[in-house]
Amino acid sequence: MPTKSDPEAEAKPARPAKPSPEKGLVDLFEHALRDMYYAEKKILKSLPKMIRAAQNPALKSGLTLHKEETAAQIDLLEQVFESIGKRAKGETCEAIDGILEECAGLLEDFAGSPAGDAAIIFSAQAVEHYEITRYGSMVAFAKALGLKTQAKLLGQILAQEAAADKSLSDLAESEVNAAAKAA
Repeated sequence: MPTKSDPEAEAKPARPAKPSPEKGLVDLFEHALRDMYYAEKKILKSLPKMIRAAQNPALKSGLTLHKEETAAQIDLLEQVFESIGKRAKGETCEAIDGILEECAGLLEDFAGSPAGDAAIIFSAQAVEHYEITRYGSMVAFAKALGLKTQAKLLGQILAQEAAADKSLSDLAESEVNAAAKAA
């Protein structure tokens, strides 16, 4: 019998494997859209903590810019919902919840330390990489479904996420990692 400290005691039951012949790519696209709508709203709420914790001025500025982009991305997702005749509604995304929980723990563990900004970049890039994979798939789904306008809107978000990731990598490699190492 699992004890409270036993990881099996906290494990969630596996989802039943019931294939649904009625579900198709449009259903997966709509699921992904709800998933990312939820994720972007959660990310928007978490960015102010990262901004406050950042010590490097370029990092603080980049995160502030990305917060503004994230708010605009939520608007773009709402446009996609509207364009397919659906109400903008999020669906709990356990993946982003887990990533953001880890980010919060790293912020707490490394706050004010020489590696604090590196921890912020490390965390922010985990978020960016998740978003890049999801938006890349969503663009492909939209194209396969003949949703050209939606693919274009989602492609804009994908490009912003890729640019944010590159900016974070450049900053880490040019300043932040060396500063953390030197301390």
